[in-house]
Amino acid sequence: MAPRTTFVLDAESRLTQATQRTVTDAELLDVYSQTVAGVAERISPSVVQIRSYQKEGPAGSGSEFAFTPDTLDGRILTASLIGSDPDTDVAVLKIDPNEVPAVKLGDSNKLRVGQMAIAIGNPYGFQFTVTAGVVSALGRSMRSESGRLIDEVIQTDAALNPGNSGGPLLDSKGEVIGINTAIIPTAQGICFAVPIHTAQRVALTLLREGEVRRAFLGVGGQTVPLPRLVVRAHEIAGDSAVLVLQVEPSSPAARAGLEQGDLIVELDGKRVETVDDLHRILVETMIGFKTSVAILRRNHKIELPVTLARRS
Repeated sequence: MAPRTTFVLDAESRLTQATQRTVTDAELLDVYSQTVAGVAERISPSVVQIRSYQKEGPAGSGSEFAFTPDTLDGRILTASLIGSDPDTDVAVLKIDPNEVPAVKLGDSNKLRVGQMAIAIGNPYGFQFTVTAGVVSALGRSMRSESGRLIDEVIQTDAALNPGNSGGPLLDSKGEVIGINTAIIPTAQGICFAVPIHTAQRVALTLLREGEVRRAFLGVGGQTVPLPRLVVRAHEIAGDSAVLVLQVEPSSPAARAGLEQGDLIVELDGKRVETVDDLHRILVETMIGFKTSVAILRRNHKIELPVTLARRS
């Protein structure tokens, strides 16, 4: 009789096809436990608690992890801010001397829904708290502190609480796949992390330049629906636009001739249906770029030349 194909545990604590014995539920749980415990033991020395202070006293606390080997473990020191980007909720701090091991960064572009996710942080000031779960969803969008939309956010059910922000979200190999950033207070098991490929790009820019530059148009607006007759008359894709509520003086929008009440439908030839669409177009590579903005003004579609500036 041919041997029956079952599953066994190999030396790397993974399931492999073999012709030996069946793995029990207890052994599977043990593998899971060993994986989480192993990651926690290796990565916890790289995770530190951050406390910010104002003149009046403590202003808040959170977490951070060392992604280059130039921070330390076990003592209370002063950290200097290299730079921060409120639009992605990422900041880079420097602490001397250099004694903390750096974590290994993973590849958030290869994540799969359902794979293990491990969070390490300092919720409510409790140091080195470890929670585990799975990647619940990919490609989510989330509002940053500045109000700008962060795209491609990771959703996880690894429990997060205030103070976890800034800590690492890790895969089963202990590689960082995201930076824990937010929770929905009224929800259960819905937490978010900025993907590490986004955080790494922002961090390298902050290290190199101290800031992240983005293009600037100079309007305040809101998303509004477009009447069907207007959509059909001007052959506009989509049924909404951005209503200009204010135009900043001396801004690119002011120099281009935009007015309060205009409806922005395109920028640089790209369809603008929402304020978030504008944000996505206004990236660093657009600074100083000469392009055009298409608007609806009193039922007429107009294209205005505009040169985008750098946002201060």
